[in-house]
Amino acid sequence: MTTTRFAPSPTGRLHVGNIRTALHNWLWARKTGGRFLLRIDDTDAERSEERFVEAIRADLAWLGLEPDAEVRQSARFALYQARFDALVAAGRIYPAYESAQELDLKRKVLLGRGLPPVYDRAALRLTAAERTALEAEGVRPHWRFRLDHDMPLAWDDLVRGPQSFDPATMSDPVVRRADGSWLYMLPSAIDDIDMGISHVVRGEDHVSNTALQLQMFQAMGATAPAFAHAALLTGAEGKLSKRLGSLGVDHFRATGIEPQAVRALLARIGTSDPVEPVAAMAPLLDGFDFARFGRAPARFDEAELAQVSARIVHQLPFDLVADRLPAGMDHAAWAAVRPNLERVADAADWWQVIEGPLAPADLAEEAEYCAQAAAVAEALDWSADPWHALTGALKASTGRKGKALFLPLRRALTGRDHGPDMAALLPLIGRERTVARLRAAG
Repeated sequence: MTTTRFAPSPTGRLHVGNIRTALHNWLWARKTGGRFLLRIDDTDAERSEERFVEAIRADLAWLGLEPDAEVRQSARFALYQARFDALVAAGRIYPAYESAQELDLKRKVLLGRGLPPVYDRAALRLTAAERTALEAEGVRPHWRFRLDHDMPLAWDDLVRGPQSFDPATMSDPVVRRADGSWLYMLPSAIDDIDMGISHVVRGEDHVSNTALQLQMFQAMGATAPAFAHAALLTGAEGKLSKRLGSLGVDHFRATGIEPQAVRALLARIGTSDPVEPVAAMAPLLDGFDFARFGRAPARFDEAELAQVSARIVHQLPFDLVADRLPAGMDHAAWAAVRPNLERVADAADWWQVIEGPLAPADLAEEAEYCAQAAAVAEALDWSADPWHALTGALKASTGRKGKALFLPLRRALTGRDHGPDMAALLPLIGRERTVARLRAAG
């Protein structure tokens, strides 16, 4: 079974890049009839906060990306320790005693010589007596995974195509700190094995991590999952943008963006498919394919997102927005104003136009026309189509047509030059308010 996972660290709020990764994992799992898991990577006890765990869950729920199960790395330390001990016994993980300052000096020396800053494996040359002496002095080792330089690091990436790294050009990665805490790569690989992850879907900034993790899977006797590394997002200006790190669900909700718009945009940018204002998941699932993603950075534009969101608002049924509308606003009112909204919250402005009170329009030059319109409106049969009955009668009696006929009426009745179809709006305003507004304008 296809099994994907989204693995955020609860050290802050999700940003748009995280959301895109979660969406891609969810889409691939649902498209293939598989499972989508949430893994909370909370091994960093000092920086992880429960409030961020709750926020991650809430953000995924708002986006409609409910996981099938959730696991937390902080509850899995015994599993990590068992795998760690086995790898130490097999000689694939070894202790290293250099301080951060010593390692930094080594890197600077190599760079100064024009060489890649690859760890020299000095720790492997220590004798047992030398290690014992260092530990007697209070030096606590960090732990590195020993790469097999004879085993090429290669895979066929679902987005990037064939990938290959020479392990001899890479440092043995540190997998555990001197204080016993875990770094990302080994626990992640252990979890992917234990959770049966079939596809690891993440950003291209993890490509080198994947190369290193391939040997970790092999060392633990496991088949590596398939990998898909999507190109990173860039801002509208075409460059990597720090602002993208601050854009998340809180921002989208505050600016009135619909979750369906976030999904519609993030599912398609970076692919050869057009971004469309689809409110349902089905079209996104049908078209989702890693082969459609390009290697060029994916351009995220807030203005485009707002446009997609507005077009989705125009599709939303009353039942999906009722709890966000002003008290008393019903199906008919929503249907009338929806085509003119950019955000659901803007419906409140039009409800105020409908219900009033409304400041009298300044139409002194149209006073006689508005007074005549008030008289006609008062005598109309309002059970059918009062707007066309009103304008038809006024056209016949005044000879007006076009803007001269319609615009003064719209201004007198709504205080605005543009807006929803008056044929839909006028029955909501009703006879009493219509007559009163026309009289006030006249």
